[in-house]
Amino acid sequence: MLISRTPLRVSFLGGGTDLKEYYKNDFGAVISTAINKYVYLTINGKFENDLRVKYSKTENVESAEKLEHPIFREAMKFAGVTRGVEVTSMADMPTRGSGLGSSSTFTVGLLNVLHKYKGQNSEAEKLASEACKIEIDVLKEPVGKQDQYAAAYGGFNYIKFNADESVSIEPVKAKKNVLQELENSMSLFYTGVERSASTILTEQKKVSGQGEKNKTLTEMREQATEAKKAIEKGDLNLFGDILNKGWELKKKLVGGITNSAIDAMYEKARKAGATGGKICGAGGGGFVLIYAPDGKIAKVREALKAHKELRFKFEPEGSKIVFNG
Repeated sequence: MLISRTPLRVSFLGGGTDLKEYYKNDFGAVISTAINKYVYLTINGKFENDLRVKYSKTENVESAEKLEHPIFREAMKFAGVTRGVEVTSMADMPTRGSGLGSSSTFTVGLLNVLHKYKGQNSEAEKLASEACKIEIDVLKEPVGKQDQYAAAYGGFNYIKFNADESVSIEPVKAKKNVLQELENSMSLFYTGVERSASTILTEQKKVSGQGEKNKTLTEMREQATEAKKAIEKGDLNLFGDILNKGWELKKKLVGGITNSAIDAMYEKARKAGATGGKICGAGGGGFVLIYAPDGKIAKVREALKAHKELRFKFEPEGSKIVFNG
């Protein structure tokens, strides 16, 4: 039996510039962190030469080609593990529509455990690039590349997406006490709305090359760079300001990113002492990230007590095999 553990992520700034429609003309950049919430994939050999996969439902089929689940089907075909196994997916929180990168986290973790089953070790770059190939090239999902790299590498990073399709990972070089303060001043609050990223991302892809929208995306990309510098200097007040401005820009991209309920949540948090925040992922629902410095996160918790809270810590490690027996 093998088990892989792969972290979810929180993206702070630059989201949308990881879409090819944007970075192919210049480069994209995001700043994000892996968090201590995970997707787990297990694989066992079977005596029978068929295939069973378990997620929110169970599929028993002859081989991977017959699977309904698109990522299971294409990842297993890609890795060359198509029958004679049972594969199960689990997570330590409900991930559907969370905005925390769960689809790509799942893809990375699945590839990791499949390669290990075949006796192959997988470097983070390999896992991330293969996950991108499956999701973007094979399945034609309207997604960017940041989630796959966050899941594979782990850590708190500035990630750059180059026009030649290469990706650069730069760990944010901040003092330990600064990162600790940042971590203690953040939390996630659930909007109560599950959302699908694909509709919003499809719209974003359409507008990525358009003049005014392209200008907005470039501003968002520059904010990721500014936020990296602010954290590395220990200027968390500036980070909060940039996060707030980033959210204001994100809302301008396409319709559906926010709604009156999300805006009301954010306004309550601001009145309680938050200086920055944003919807996680593409938008429309899932979790709202709130940043409230100087111990004011407690007041935010009180203001948003009607919403389920997900506390988290930064996760330094990416996808890994946690059991091999």
